[in-house]
Amino acid sequence: MFAVVSWIANSPWIRYISGSDKSSRTSSKMVFKIGIIGGTGLEDPKIFENAREITVDTPYGEPSDCLLEGQVGGITCVLLSRHGRKHDKSPSKVNFRANLWALMKQGVSVILATATSGSLKEELTPGSLVFLDSIIDRTFKREVTFHDGLPGHPKGVCHIPMHPAYNEKLRQILISCAEDLKYKYFKTGTAVCIEGPRYSSRAESAVFRSWNADIVNMTVCPEVYLAKELGIPYASTALITDYDCWRDAKDDEHVSVELVDKRMKENCDKAKNLFLAAIKKIGAEKWDDEIRNAKAIARSSVMIDKDEVIEHLKF
Repeated sequence: MFAVVSWIANSPWIRYISGSDKSSRTSSKMVFKIGIIGGTGLEDPKIFENAREITVDTPYGEPSDCLLEGQVGGITCVLLSRHGRKHDKSPSKVNFRANLWALMKQGVSVILATATSGSLKEELTPGSLVFLDSIIDRTFKREVTFHDGLPGHPKGVCHIPMHPAYNEKLRQILISCAEDLKYKYFKTGTAVCIEGPRYSSRAESAVFRSWNADIVNMTVCPEVYLAKELGIPYASTALITDYDCWRDAKDDEHVSVELVDKRMKENCDKAKNLFLAAIKKIGAEKWDDEIRNAKAIARSSVMIDKDEVIEHLKF
C-alpha cells in the first residue's frame, strides 16, 4: 500500500516544501528572494548592490559556480551561472540538481532563467524572446530527479506533473515586461531539449519541426522539473540566436559557436532590461498562494511505501 508523503520532517527539503523553512515567502516576515539562472548581465556592480559570493554544499555535489547574492532595486536576488562564469560546464555535465538545491538552500522563493536557443520557425527571428510554456525532453545522460534512492537523498518516487510546465504568473509578468519594453516576443513556445554538446543534424532539426516545436535548446531539462520537485515557481525565457540548421536559405544563420556567441552579446542588454523590469514587478506582487500551491503539488507527487513512512518519521 502506498501513501503520498513528503520526505523526512526535519530535512532542508521538507522544511521548504512544508513552508516551515524561513526562506519561503509564506509570511510577510520572511525574506523574499528571486533566483536567477543564466547569464543576464545583472551581476554588474552598478545594478547588483551589496553583492556577496556564497559557497553552498549540497547532497548532490557542487553547483556550477558559487552563488552571487545581492540587491536589485531593494529586492534580494541570487544569481547562478548555469555553465559556470567561465562557461566551462558542458550541458551534459551541468549539475542541475546541485544548482537547484543550492538555490533552494539559499532560500529563493521563485526562479527566473534564460535559455539560449535556436529557432525552429521562420517567424521566431534571432533576437526574439520566447516565453516557454512546454517542453519535449530528448536528453538521456542527466540525473532527472532528486528522489534517486541513494542515502541522504529524498525518499520515495516523485511523479511530478509537467502541465503546466512553467509558472503562469511569472510568465505573464515577463510577457508584460517585454510588451512594456517593446521587444519582439512570443507568448508561448515549446522547447525541444537535446543532450548536446553538439548541435542538431539537418534531419533532427526537420523532425523537431514536424513535432511543431518552436525552439531547440540544451539546458531547459531537467532544470524545469527539478524546480517543480522543490516546489519553486519557475519561468524560462528563450533568447533566440539562430535558426538551427533546417533552413535552405543561403545565409549565415545556421547555428555555430561563433554566431551564438555574437548573438548572445547582442541579447545581453535585452535580457538584463527584461529581468530588471520583471524583478520590480515580481517584488510588488503577493506570492503566498503561488508558493503554497507549488509546494502542495511537489508534496503530493511523492509516493513511498507506508511502512517506510513510519520509519523515516522517527528520524
